[in-house]
Amino acid sequence: MEWLDALILGIVQGLTEYLPVSSSGHLEIFREILGIDLPSDKVLQFDLIVHAATVMSTIVILWPMFKKLCVSFFTFRRDSDFYYVCKILLSCVPIAVVGLCFKDFVESFFGGGLTIVGSCLIVTSILLAFAHFTGRSADGSVNASKGRDISWLDAFVIGCAQSIAVLPGLSRSGTTIATGILLGDKRSQVASFSFLMVIIPILGEALLDLKDILSNPAAQGDNAVGATALIIGFAASFIVGCCACKWMINLVKKGKLIWFAVYCVIMGIICLLWQ
Repeated sequence: MEWLDALILGIVQGLTEYLPVSSSGHLEIFREILGIDLPSDKVLQFDLIVHAATVMSTIVILWPMFKKLCVSFFTFRRDSDFYYVCKILLSCVPIAVVGLCFKDFVESFFGGGLTIVGSCLIVTSILLAFAHFTGRSADGSVNASKGRDISWLDAFVIGCAQSIAVLPGLSRSGTTIATGILLGDKRSQVASFSFLMVIIPILGEALLDLKDILSNPAAQGDNAVGATALIIGFAASFIVGCCACKWMINLVKKGKLIWFAVYCVIMGIICLLWQ
């Protein structure tokens, strides 16, 4: 992979990770446009690195909240922040099961063309449309604080949604945010919870992947992504992700999801026609 390709893909990941339009789907789309042909395991390797970069940008943007949650959890304060972290851990259980038991199956969907991406983008559009019209008042306005706090059951259901959204084209942030809204949770909480809940699985998988690379460098071969491409992709994804994260949180609070639904259905149709 050339450094310019990595830069473009890093920018795409940084922007689309937080917008509910599927970052993995758009990485597949741009790989098709750029003519990048890599084995599925190398595709997933690069995707994990740039996803780890956007996770780091989440920590930077949400640092005051992230720090407060960590202090409460690791000092066992048993307050609302402690139980909030416990809910995040609970939401990670379904995707951990998928990662441990169905990793090879999930990898088979990456690098295989745009048919799956297009179909999943249309599903994302439907979810966003439902979420957009949920919880609105008679005049069409949205109260971001209206609804209930995220419960233990809600956290698990949102986690199940995240485990399904590993498919390219099915937006992780869009699926989890839409699920939370459809469950009746507060919009002011759903976006932050969605962005925080992905930290553990993405960083965990990225560290495991890094361990495999360092322990067996000879296995990388001619089809490896390359250290330079990984570094450039990581940096681009992190910088752009910092800007997109804050923007998306404000958009969810204002209920501006319908335009992303329109975008996803258009891109889904284009992908299916392209394929």
